[in-house]
Amino acid sequence: MTLAELSPGQQANIVEVRGEGALRRRLLDMGLTPGTSLLMGNPAPSGDPLCIRIRSYVLSLRKEDAAFIEVDGVSTTGSPCGDCYRCSRAPRQERGRMRRGGRRARKRGAL
Repeated sequence: MTLAELSPGQQANIVEVRGEGALRRRLLDMGLTPGTSLLMGNPAPSGDPLCIRIRSYVLSLRKEDAAFIEVDGVSTTGSPCGDCYRCSRAPRQERGRMRRGGRRARKRGAL
């Protein structure tokens, strides 16, 4: 199974990084090394790029590049990574208009 085939909230281990030349070197330099555990976050609304929590950071990766990474040991967790803005926000949550604080707002009676 490849990284591009994982669903949000699934956890897996990297088995192999395929590809050649600069692309493979770039993926390895980003920390996508064999034996590393990762957690799949929610993708962008268009489905590309993917949000991946790996090591101690969140990585955005194109589906085209994620297809070069073989994963194994897939397990499902309760929720996506929760670190990036897209994963931490509730789906389709409408936010109300934010009011400005400070002296000007108090003067106008906004607060």
